Amino acid sequence: MKYAIIPVTPFMQNCSLLVCETTRHAALVDPGGDVDRILAAVDKAGVTLEKIFLTHGHLDHAGGAGTIAHRLGIPIEGPQRAEAALIQSLPEQGRRFGLGFSGDAFEPDRWLEQGDVVSFGAQTLEVSHCPGHTPGHVIYFHREDKMAWVGDVLFAGSVGRTDLPGGDHRALIRSIREKLWPLGDDVEFVSGHGPNSTFGRERKINPFVADHLF
Repeated sequence: MKYAIIPVTPFMQNCSLLVCETTRHAALVDPGGDVDRILAAVDKAGVTLEKIFLTHGHLDHAGGAGTIAHRLGIPIEGPQRAEAALIQSLPEQGRRFGLGFSGDAFEPDRWLEQGDVVSFGAQTLEVSHCPGHTPGHVIYFHREDKMAWVGDVLFAGSVGRTDLPGGDHRALIRSIREKLWPLGDDVEFVSGHGPNSTFGRERKINPFVADHLF
């Protein structure tokens, strides 16, 4: 499986285009906005977009999902059901926080739970429910390639903020240590913002969740 990162929204959110090289089918992770830019990247890659996967319901991650799904007639899978209120509030989120952009509310075709699997083309990704940044946040793990898409749970050198409604710092730290670390130190992750890192590196140097802190 190959992937490309498409930075979207004024927050430079890492929307990812996942491509199954066997079938040339693809999925999007967190198309938060800039729909035309995303679809141009899909066209340039020469792939058939099959699904949208969401980590959580914040506008910069989910704002473009409904538009793309409606335009192409493809399903949205994720996040976990506790994100329902956030997704329904997408049109209000931009106005409330003065972000300068908005998104359409929608109902995902499939809510996800801990232990679920999602698929596109010939690829499968494992789902873990990782609350803390938001109550229904999920992450996606491609075991064969040792790659994870973790949304705003973990960053290179930092962790997700928990001061927004529904945030829970203790739950976030638990999610990282109990759901992410067991996947393996050699797992590389794409976070919602900023550069990639590995779980092993963050266990050594991350000032919030490094092993020596516990």
